[in-house]
Amino acid sequence: MESGAENLNAVATWAVSLMETLGGAGAGLAIALENLFPPLPSEIILPLAGFAAAKGTLGLVEVLIWTTVGSVVGALALYGIGAWLGRRRMYAIVERMPLIKAADVERTEAWFDKHGSKAVFFGRMIPIFRSLISVPAGIERMPLLRFTLLTTAGSAIWNTIFVLAGFYLGANWHVVEDYAGIFQTVVIAVVVIGLAAWIIMRVRQVRRNRVAAD
Repeated sequence: MESGAENLNAVATWAVSLMETLGGAGAGLAIALENLFPPLPSEIILPLAGFAAAKGTLGLVEVLIWTTVGSVVGALALYGIGAWLGRRRMYAIVERMPLIKAADVERTEAWFDKHGSKAVFFGRMIPIFRSLISVPAGIERMPLLRFTLLTTAGSAIWNTIFVLAGFYLGANWHVVEDYAGIFQTVVIAVVVIGLAAWIIMRVRQVRRNRVAAD
């Protein structure tokens, strides 16, 4: 518990320093960095920015605009990384990875072609995925305008919820992080369980193929 509190205090102190130095742009910069480095929790930065607006240190509209701009800038940077990686490099990496087949990637691409817009929009409101979803969008070269609009809309909703929570909770803004942490833990648990199930199934398939070949 103490280490968690220390981490919260360290991130809060860093975010406050940015906001005191750069104003609303500091909140935007913090969120842009959070997109690039997911361990930086938006669930702390956004409510804290809302609290700063409640105190009158920053304007509420200013915070909402800057944090959304920061989200889009960070997402575009990750989109650029995905575009640079491209399909050719992605398949070259997949060929060197155990258990993963090119067919798996092809199915993922087909799914993204069909549901990519929904994935980008709703992915902006899911911890961890809100950063990662930009990379496949870049790899698949989703039209940049569509990606930017979907990212802006999804980010605006996510940011507004957390900023307003901090604004109305005031000095108790940190309560938001507790509930957001539960949501993030659930997401991580689902991902880990799903990944473990997929690995088990793939290992069994590989073993069956080896037995059949013998």
